[in-house]
Amino acid sequence: MKNYLKVERAKKDITQATLAEKIGVSRQTINAIEKGKFVPSTLLALKMARYFKTPVGDIFELEEGE
Repeated sequence: MKNYLKVERAKKDITQATLAEKIGVSRQTINAIEKGKFVPSTLLALKMARYFKTPVGDIFELEEGE
């Protein structure tokens, strides 16, 4: 799965730690998601979308063959 989490963070000028605190996860979780090493749960993806006030599909998208 491809994600644009880092782009969304840059738009708001927030750190991984700040985002993690706002949605209730560790900074390491945010880092792993950004690097594509961890796929978030539906609940976590929805929390991120709500925080950024954007549809989930603007943050995460399936890659070819998924």
